[in-house]
Amino acid sequence: MERCIARQGAHLVSLIKTTSMLFLLAAALPLFISPAQAEPPAKPWAPGRLLVQPKAGLPDSELNKIFARTGATSKGRIGPLNVHIVDVPEQAEEAVARALARNPHIKFAEKDWVVELSETIPDDPKYSSAWHLPKIAAPLAWDTAFGDNITVAVLDTGVDDTHPDLFGKVLSGWNTAGNNSNTSDIHGHGTKVAGTAAASSNNSQGVASIAWNALIMPLRVTDSSDGWAYWSDIAEALTWAADQGAQVANISYDVTNSSTVSNAAQYFQSLGGIVVVAAGNSGSNPGYSDNPYMISVSATTSSDSKASWSSYGDYVDVSAPGAGIWTTTRGGSYGSVSGTSFASPATAGVVALILSANPFLSPGEIESILESTADDLGSSGWDSFYGHGRINAYSAVVAASETNAIDTQAPSVAILSPSEGATVSGTVAIDVSAEDNAGVTRVDLYANDQFVGSDTTSLYGFSWDSTQVADGSVSLIAYAYDAAGNEGVSSTVTLLVDNTPDSSDTTPPSVSITEPAEGSTVSGTVHITVNASDNTDLAAIQLFIDGAMRSATDTSPLSYSWNTRKDAKGSHSISAVAEDRAGNTATTSITVNVGSGSKGGSGGGKGNGNGKGGKDK
Repeated sequence: MERCIARQGAHLVSLIKTTSMLFLLAAALPLFISPAQAEPPAKPWAPGRLLVQPKAGLPDSELNKIFARTGATSKGRIGPLNVHIVDVPEQAEEAVARALARNPHIKFAEKDWVVELSETIPDDPKYSSAWHLPKIAAPLAWDTAFGDNITVAVLDTGVDDTHPDLFGKVLSGWNTAGNNSNTSDIHGHGTKVAGTAAASSNNSQGVASIAWNALIMPLRVTDSSDGWAYWSDIAEALTWAADQGAQVANISYDVTNSSTVSNAAQYFQSLGGIVVVAAGNSGSNPGYSDNPYMISVSATTSSDSKASWSSYGDYVDVSAPGAGIWTTTRGGSYGSVSGTSFASPATAGVVALILSANPFLSPGEIESILESTADDLGSSGWDSFYGHGRINAYSAVVAASETNAIDTQAPSVAILSPSEGATVSGTVAIDVSAEDNAGVTRVDLYANDQFVGSDTTSLYGFSWDSTQVADGSVSLIAYAYDAAGNEGVSSTVTLLVDNTPDSSDTTPPSVSITEPAEGSTVSGTVHITVNASDNTDLAAIQLFIDGAMRSATDTSPLSYSWNTRKDAKGSHSISAVAEDRAGNTATTSITVNVGSGSKGGSGGGKGNGNGKGGKDK
């Protein structure tokens, strides 16, 4: 649910909250080394790769033109999402992402970041009890629900399906990193996460979990033994799990701020599922905004205080026990583990209990129940440490059982732009807003009763080819749908289409390299500046050094810092290409001589700090 709605509108549920003693515990083996101690990858993103989502309805031919202007090439889409995995020149990822994101027909462009597991080694490894289960009143919840008929997708390092407390309840899964069916645990973390949520219980061995009878769907998102995973592999796994019918998904990685994973989470939610993610273990506030498609979980200790290492902020929805959690470990053993990695599956386990108590609840109702029944630990109401409070399994299950889950409320929907009466031409960017009490599943757009496209992720954006209709008046209308099939209809927006050009644009842009100077000798880090202008509308500027593209932007000037230490001494060419919207191009080139020395020659320095272009690293 949206944070503003959750803070103001969460209904108060009066329930008896009772704690009870738990009986199951087992011997522990030493923890595996936390991935936080492992060496991170050389770059925190996939070199030469971006994740890009165009607006719905944009023809592939137009999208390819947009990509071509920035030296990008689509290598395909992620599952059912309209998110392209795009190849770009290495060293130019940031510049190309900025240029693409500014295009009105692109919803977002981001680097494919690699993220580590949200696991933390506890200060004291000698935990002697599964304190977290009575703390969240799980034994009382078990009087009503055990997670029957619920599948929890575990997006992690794989799962040891031979473990005695997991054997027989692990379904077939998929490895999105290797594009194969190998879901064995390459690191050990995924087995701990799976056991926290749904290990077999009341079986006279090992540990007890939260959702005893829930099934586990393993989605391995990494083939690296250190557990690091790319956003693209996580998003692909989430859509795969949704298509296979998983009702709950757990992601113990830092993904709250990823547009690509958010798109996948909204897709998962549109099919009736709930996505739970770890808040992270930085011990600080990363500044993330609330994500309406994920339940982000911070970690608490046995004293009901926030764990010192748990991240916090506006994006935290609830908190859950995450310090000294007894669970299954790879190889058939058991151990005590800590981190928001385990607060997250603890919450996923409670969501499974809620769903098994009332399988007809919508995702919005499930989150509302989870939040409104949580035990308030911080300041009254929502706060950045605990969200709406520490989860309470018993209160949540009782509330779920008493909820009448019949949704008759239609979504509200409105066309935001263009405005009524606007004159448009060519490919038109159209933005639509839609809201619903239980969540919007999709928005459809029509122009003169002709279907333009569907979008499943907000802000809902479309690209409409106005050249497909005759010049004159055109009516736009949008329809929004929720999971219950309720339909909302927008007001009609009337536009004036004018695709008859007054005059043909045959004038190419002007482009110049203003620094360094032609024929100059340079060294060290050299500041390159390209200026361009056009009589109508500048589309793109590209910078090449010795024929290889180094940077691109769609606004002038382009600034770039060239590290000449990586290049051989002698003559090098610098060229720039400018293109306007009509496809006219202009090129300019200079030659410089790379000499010796640590200080840059003409134009040497760190750049003008305007954030455009890029730099070698």
